[in-house]
This record gives sequence, structure tokens and C-alpha cells, in this order.
Amino acid sequence: MSQRIAVVGVGRMGANMARRLKETGFKITAIFDTRTKVAKSIAAELGAEACKSLARVTELSDVILTVVSDDAAMDKIFATKGGSLLKNANGRLFINCATLSPAMHLEVEKRAIAAGASSLETCMASSITQARDGSLYLMVAGHQESFQRAKPILEKLAGSMRFVGKTGEAAKVKALVNMVMNINTAGLAEGLGLGQALGLDLGMLREVFSQTGANSRVLQTDGEDMQKRDHSCFFSAAHAAKDSGIALDLAKGAKLKLPLGAATQKQFQKMIDVGLGELDKSGVAELTFPNRYKAKK
Repeated sequence: MSQRIAVVGVGRMGANMARRLKETGFKITAIFDTRTKVAKSIAAELGAEACKSLARVTELSDVILTVVSDDAAMDKIFATKGGSLLKNANGRLFINCATLSPAMHLEVEKRAIAAGASSLETCMASSITQARDGSLYLMVAGHQESFQRAKPILEKLAGSMRFVGKTGEAAKVKALVNMVMNINTAGLAEGLGLGQALGLDLGMLREVFSQTGANSRVLQTDGEDMQKRDHSCFFSAAHAAKDSGIALDLAKGAKLKLPLGAATQKQFQKMIDVGLGELDKSGVAELTFPNRYKAKK
């Protein structure tokens, strides 16, 4: 716990991971987010510095957790020129938690090694509540030396974790996890939407689903929200579209067609296109329930 820890990206997940590490005895020394106001607020809460530059983050820390939105953001914070996280990064450990393409995780590892640092691919399942109470499920990949160094930190964030192999492998697994979850979510929205159109009691229908082959994890997390139109965001439709897209790119490379995955990705992309992308993924029900979303003619 003597290691100095920084967090880059303090959105819903990153902020709660930082809080969890602080309350379990780790020293959070640096916070960075492109939203300056958010960074200052979280830094003040945790007794850390809200860094104005990425190079300052690296200067103040031994271990840096990155929780950014996509490949483009990751490429920027690990830029090979300028004041990125790689400046004077010798000896640092980067724990990269975002859902990215396998290729980007491999590129970050390559750049980190060139800078004398190490990196660990740490893909997260679960959501905000689990980030806050330290019960995330983590899929980890990279070099064993990096994993062992990171393990005391990860053990405070995770209820369970699985080391899956070399860098890039965890991103593949996470893409498949999210693709299947997204298919289940869209399927549940269609089932409940049709149930409402048929005049069925949705509370009864959800109970029957839970006792039959229609049961799923998303029935537990999203079913009631779909019925009550409570789409407070834990995992946004925009992220669902992005993550399903990563899986479809992998399928293309494997020369495999995934019609359900493709149809689901189109549903979540439609949510973005009509301005619903920041709703929780449960908001896909707005496209399938009768008398809700009406497309503009």
C-alpha cells in the first residue's frame, strides 16, 4: 500500500474505483480527467492533486489506472510524443481498465515497454455499485510480473478475477461478454415490449421469465427498469454500441457472421442516432415498447 496511485478518467467507474482504493488504505496522489471540474472535485475528495498534464500524473505516481472511453482516448493519453503518460515513465505500472480493441491494448503495452514501463490489461465486468464496494469481476491479461505487482491493488477492487493469458486476450473475452449481454438486453426489451402490446401483466411476465429458459442476468438488472422506464445510466447505450462493434470487428477478422450481434449493435446505434445514447442500455426498451419512442417522419 506504499505505492502511489493515480487514476486517469474519473467518470462513473474510475471515480468509484479511486474511492474504493482510498478507503482500503492506498494513497491516491494524482487525478486526471479532461473534464477539469470533475477532476478537481474528485481530487479534493481524495486528497490528491488534480493534474493539469498527463506527464504530471506520471511524475506523482508509481501505478496509474486508466479508465477512458475508447481507443482514440487511449491512443492520446499514451502518445509517443509530447507530455503523455509515457514521459519519464520508467518503472511505472499502467493498469488499463477500459473496454478497448485487443490491438490497442497490444499497442499500449509496446509503447509502455519502450518507455521502460509495464502495462496490464484489466477488463472489468459489473458496474458502478461493484466498483464502489470492491466486488468487480476482472479479466486480466499481460505479463505475469505485472499481474503480481498489480495484484494487491486489484484484490481490493475485485470480488473475483481471472488471468486469461497474454495481452489482448482479456479484451477479446470482454468484447464477447458485452456482445452477449447486449443481445440479451435487446431480446428482453422485445419480449417485454411484446408482452405489453398483448396486454399481459409485466410483473407476472418477469416472474415467469425468471423461472424458465427466458431467465438471464439482464432480467435481474434491467427488467424492472424497462417496465418502469427508469434508465438511470450504469452502462450507456453508447458504450453498448461501441462494445458490440468491437466484437463484430473481431468476427470479421475471423471470417464469421454474427447476425444477432449485428442486429443488436444496430439497435444501440439507433439509440445514439436518435439522441438516446446516454441512457442506460435498458433504454433499448424505448425502441420496442408500444407507444414510447416514435421515429420522426
